[in-house]
Amino acid sequence: MAEPGAPSLDQLQVFRVVVDAGGFAAAARRLGRATSAVSYQIDTLEAQLGVSLFDRVTTRRPVLTAAGQVVLAEACAVTRSVDVLRAKVRGLLAGLEAEVSLVVDVMLPTWRLVDAARAFQEAFPTVSLRLHVESLGAVGQLVHDRIATLGVSGPLHATPQAFEMIAVGGVDIVPVAAPEHALAEMSPIPSGEARDHIQLVLSDRSPLTQGQDFGVLSLKTWRLADLSAKHALLLAGVGWGGMPRAMVDADLQAGRLTILGIPEWGSVTYPFHVIHRIDAPPGPSGRWLIDRFRGQAA
Repeated sequence: MAEPGAPSLDQLQVFRVVVDAGGFAAAARRLGRATSAVSYQIDTLEAQLGVSLFDRVTTRRPVLTAAGQVVLAEACAVTRSVDVLRAKVRGLLAGLEAEVSLVVDVMLPTWRLVDAARAFQEAFPTVSLRLHVESLGAVGQLVHDRIATLGVSGPLHATPQAFEMIAVGGVDIVPVAAPEHALAEMSPIPSGEARDHIQLVLSDRSPLTQGQDFGVLSLKTWRLADLSAKHALLLAGVGWGGMPRAMVDADLQAGRLTILGIPEWGSVTYPFHVIHRIDAPPGPSGRWLIDRFRGQAA
């Protein structure tokens, strides 16, 4: 039996049904109980709380008192939490993960991450998503160290034996600079000229791929650990560098950046792979995320 002042979950649920149904008799029919049993539950709840939940004097139909409205809000919160807990337990019993930890490469277009996250929330409302954004080898490092279950990684060059890799497309990398940059004012750019100008390069913070560069041509490099800082410096005319085409499209259209015709650059694609440890295969929601990223590429 519930102690005084400590309503049971059943009492709170009966209270909610009475409000939703608009009366004791209607609630009794919905619950499959006798009307007297429903009234007893409400009477007991009022006695435990020490307040009247319904105005039974001035109206024929039970109407919530001011105190009843406050209690209803709390009852809804409590029963909703219990419903979520029950759903999570059902998912765990069925093999569904309680949480998925995902790390994505900073080069991944924002729309792809947003699309996957929004659809994941709808498909698995009881599964928490822990998200990390890293660059270059740091993605693989988090998966290798079991901090993340899944990773959407760029090129790893030397792939650890522990990883399973699934190709999920890529993004075009274009060399850009501000219009006032010296390279932007050259047409055409002489072969080898880019080597003599500062190139802004993302630095790899991971020992997994430390010392390996992607698309580095210049003998003069500034290393940055943050893609947003690189973007800001490019806009300010400090150096040139490669950027994901999707990330700088608006800048190119507005004339804030320009694509450089560097002869040595050619066509550069930054490939993506979903990675996970072979000894830690993803569960149902993790596999769903892999299929989502693979579908985006298709």
